[in-house]
Amino acid sequence: MPFFPSSSSSSSNSNFTLFSPTQNPNTLSKFSFKIPIIPLHSSSNLNTTTTTTTTTTTLTSSCSSKDSNTPVLEQLSQNDVVSVEKELVVRRPVMTADQFSGEGESVKVKEEGNEKKVSKGPDIDVGLTKLAKKMPIFEPEQRVVERFGSTENPLTVNLDLALYRAKVLSRNFRYQEAEEMLQKCINYWPEDGRAYVALGKILGKQSKVAEARAVYEKGCQATQGENPYIWQCWAVLENKMGNTRRARELFDAATVANKRHIAAWHGWAVLELKQGNIKKARQLLAKGLKFCGGNEYIYQTLAMLEAKANRYEQARYLFRQATKYNPKSCASWLAWAQLEIQQENNHAARQLFEKAVQASPKNRFAWHVWGVFEANMGNISKGKKLLKIGHALNPRDPVLLQSLALLEYKYSSANIARVLFRRASELDPRHQPVWIAWGWMEWKEGNIEKARELYQRALSINSTSESAARCLQAWGVLEQKVGNLSAARRLFRSSLNINSQSYITWMTWASLEEKQGNSVRAEEIRNLYFQQVSNYISPCDKIFNFLL
Repeated sequence: MPFFPSSSSSSSNSNFTLFSPTQNPNTLSKFSFKIPIIPLHSSSNLNTTTTTTTTTTTLTSSCSSKDSNTPVLEQLSQNDVVSVEKELVVRRPVMTADQFSGEGESVKVKEEGNEKKVSKGPDIDVGLTKLAKKMPIFEPEQRVVERFGSTENPLTVNLDLALYRAKVLSRNFRYQEAEEMLQKCINYWPEDGRAYVALGKILGKQSKVAEARAVYEKGCQATQGENPYIWQCWAVLENKMGNTRRARELFDAATVANKRHIAAWHGWAVLELKQGNIKKARQLLAKGLKFCGGNEYIYQTLAMLEAKANRYEQARYLFRQATKYNPKSCASWLAWAQLEIQQENNHAARQLFEKAVQASPKNRFAWHVWGVFEANMGNISKGKKLLKIGHALNPRDPVLLQSLALLEYKYSSANIARVLFRRASELDPRHQPVWIAWGWMEWKEGNIEKARELYQRALSINSTSESAARCLQAWGVLEQKVGNLSAARRLFRSSLNINSQSYITWMTWASLEEKQGNSVRAEEIRNLYFQQVSNYISPCDKIFNFLL
C-alpha cells in the first residue's frame, strides 16, 4: 500500500498519514510511531562527508475498519498504544553516490539540528532493482565467507579435481598434502562420501587405524548411513586388523545401505572363505548374483571354489563366464591361468597370460606372475625379461624388483641382488616382503647380524600381519641354524600366534624338537596342527601354555 503525504507535511514533525479506504470516516483511529531515520552514507570518493545524526519522524497512520466496536479494537488499551511507541530500526542498504544522480525532485527531511537534502531518483523501483543485482541480499557475505572462504560457492567439479590431485599425491607418497586436501573437501562437501573413503584409505596405508576409523565413522554420520562405500571400506579395515565380528557387521550395514553394492557382497564372502565358512560364502555370492546380476568377481571367486573342490570343468565354465562379462578383467585371466598351471597345461597358461597383459598392459601382477612362471619353468632369461618389462611399465612397484633380485641372486651374483633390494626398499619402505627377502639372502650369504637387522626392520613396520608371521618363521629358522634354540622356539610361537594355519611353521617347530630328541613333544605339535586344521580355530593361550 503506498504512502501519501498529508497536508501537515510542512510541520516540524514531518508527519505522514497512512490512508486506507473506509466507508465511515469517523472510525479512523490514528497511531503514532517514532521511527529513527538513519541517513545514507556517502561513498569514499566523495569530497565532503556528512555527520550522521539520528532523526525522528513521526508517522501517523490511519487505520480503519468497518466496525469500530470489534473485539480487536476493544483489546487495545491505553498501555498497548503506549507500548507500540517504540523505536523501530529501519535497515537500509548502503548505496553509492552515483545511484542518487539524475534529475528528480528533492525531498526535504528536517533533522534535529540541521537539514539535509537527498536527491531521489525518478523511479524508486528501478533504483532498487539495480541495487538488488549488485548486493547479495538473500545470502549475507559473512555466511558465504564462513562456509567457503570466499564469496563464491565452489562448484562440484572442484571436488573431482581435488580428489584426483589427492590420488596423485598419495601415489607419490605425499600423504600429508593429500590428507590436507581431502580434509578441505570434507569441510566443503560434507555429504559426499568419496572424500571420506579416500582419506580413510590413505590413513590405513600409514597404519593410522584409529584415525581411519574416526574418518569412516564421521562419514557414515554425515551421509546418514546411506553410503555403502564407506561401510565397505570400514569393514575391509577391520578385517585387516583381525576384527572379524566387527567386519561382518559393517559388511552387513553396507548391503543394507545398498543391496546392489557388489563389493560388499564379494568382500563379505571372501571374509567367510578365510574363516572356513564355505557354505556361508556361497550363500553371499549367490545373493550378489541375485541382486547385482553377472559380475566377474563373483564368477571368479565361485570358480576358485570349484577348483579347490577339484571340479575343474565347472571352474573353467565359471572363468569363461567371468571373462565374458568383462574381457578386460585381468584378475580373471590370471586366476584361470593359475588353474591351468596346477593342471600342468603350460601352453594354455601362456595363452591366458598373453590375454591378461592384452587386457591390461600395465598390470604389474600379470607381468610378475608370468615372469615367475617362466623362471620356474627354467626359462630364466625370458622370466627376467618379463620382470624388466613390468618394472619399466611400473617403475614404482617394489615387488617386481624383489623377484628380479631373487633371480639375480640365484643365477647371477649377490651384489646385483643387493642393489635391486636397496632400490625396492627405497621405492616403498613399508613393504615388508622386500626386507624379509633381503634378510633371507644375507643369511644365506652368512651375514647373520645384517639378516637380523633386516628382519627387525620388517617387524617394526607391522608385527601382526601375515608377512610378520613369515618373517618370524624365517628368523626362527635362522636362530635354529646358529644354535639359539630357545630364541627359535619363541619366534615359532610368535609366528603361530599370528597365523595358526601355517603348515610350514608347525612342521619346522616339530622338526626342531625331533632333532633335539623330544619326539613326544614333536608328536604333540603335529597333533595340535591337525587339530587347528580340523576345527579351524585360532590358537589360544591354553594351547601354548601346554607347549611351554
